[in-house]
Amino acid sequence: MTGLAVLIPVALLLGLSGLAAFFWAIRSDQFDDLDGAALRILIDDEED
Repeated sequence: MTGLAVLIPVALLLGLSGLAAFFWAIRSDQFDDLDGAALRILIDDEED
């Protein structure tokens, strides 16, 4: 039973820190250009 008293707050802390990291990524414009990286692989940069 004492294990649950430790594991539940740890799980809540990890979940809240993940949620905070997600909101930080949204605020710092990490998800602005979702298609740019996917289409960048199709561009041929080599010049012969």
